[in-house]
Amino acid sequence: MYYASFGLLAAVIHLIINGEILFRNYGKDDFVWRRYRSFLGGVMIFYVADILWGFLFDLKNVPLLYTDTTVFFLAMGLSLFLWMRFIVSYVNRKSITSKILVYSVWALFLMETVTLIINLFRPIMFSFDETGEYFPLSARYIFLGLQIILFLLISGYTLVLSVSKKGREAIHYRAIGYSGITMALFIILQSKYPFAPFYSIGCLLAVCIIHSHVEVDQRIAISHELGSVKQMAYKDPLTSVKSVNAYTEVREVFDKLIQNKEISDFGIAVFDVNDLKKVNDTKGHDEGDKYLKDSCMLICKIFKHSPVFRIGGDEFVAILEGEDYNNRDALLQVFNSAVDENKKSGGPVVAGGLATYQSDTDHSFEEIFQRADARMYERKNKLKESSAGTKQ
Repeated sequence: MYYASFGLLAAVIHLIINGEILFRNYGKDDFVWRRYRSFLGGVMIFYVADILWGFLFDLKNVPLLYTDTTVFFLAMGLSLFLWMRFIVSYVNRKSITSKILVYSVWALFLMETVTLIINLFRPIMFSFDETGEYFPLSARYIFLGLQIILFLLISGYTLVLSVSKKGREAIHYRAIGYSGITMALFIILQSKYPFAPFYSIGCLLAVCIIHSHVEVDQRIAISHELGSVKQMAYKDPLTSVKSVNAYTEVREVFDKLIQNKEISDFGIAVFDVNDLKKVNDTKGHDEGDKYLKDSCMLICKIFKHSPVFRIGGDEFVAILEGEDYNNRDALLQVFNSAVDENKKSGGPVVAGGLATYQSDTDHSFEEIFQRADARMYERKNKLKESSAGTKQ
């Protein structure tokens, strides 16, 4: 039980810090991190075998103990192979050195597998007596020694590569190198003290080094990259106000707030630009784009404390809270007056309609939007009627 507790602790910490990667579905472009996930999975198999070994050793169940010890050594070799495969993918090297290291680890894993099969008939790796006492044999020490050499070679390889790198990338390479050295040191301790869980401790420390220096930085880099992409996706390229993607997400947020009764006062203003098609047809799309941008500028100038979204070709929405919400009627009147002046001077003509959230009757953002949209169309029809009357 004492031995198993170390493996159990290592497995729990392993799941806590690496659970997201272990259970994430990576795409084809995430080749390196799929291999890292495979390595973490191999380590988890080793932890499980190590935990079971502690329990079975206390129970002195020789058949099960023998089987678990075989799996223990196979998992040990497998984790080394998966480790090497990840590193070669991470450094993205196709050099002779990389190939030699991969083939060496692969050959070691195959040799270890063959040795464990031979061990079934002639004990050369380990054995148990009838009382369940464990005896490490010569082949075990040979394979642990070869693992030490390979870990040191891998570490030396990544540390040499780190010299040519700069900044965080150099730190990543050194972290991989230090994690390999850590494993080598704990394998030395494991070979000297067969009944101590030094290999599990070494795996835990090595993975923690990778997690803290490589994986976390990688997540930050990806987060920054996604943040930049998201900002671009949330900005309308023509008018520079918020895009329909941003609007869709904001609607979902407000729907949740409405459902949970966590919001009380806000309004929605819906705008539609008049005669955009006519401007495009008679003056060209460049003038149409300018007309659209001038219309958007008018909305933003008057509702300056509210986020404005372009939700269609000539449609905009502003969500009013705080100061703009409190002054909503006056702002809409100012806006309509400016539009009326523009009709005379040839400026952009934009129909606007406004509705406010009624907590006792509204159950969704859409209900408020529909009222505002209906009022916008009322205003749009009046503007058309006044235009027709002026022509007459």
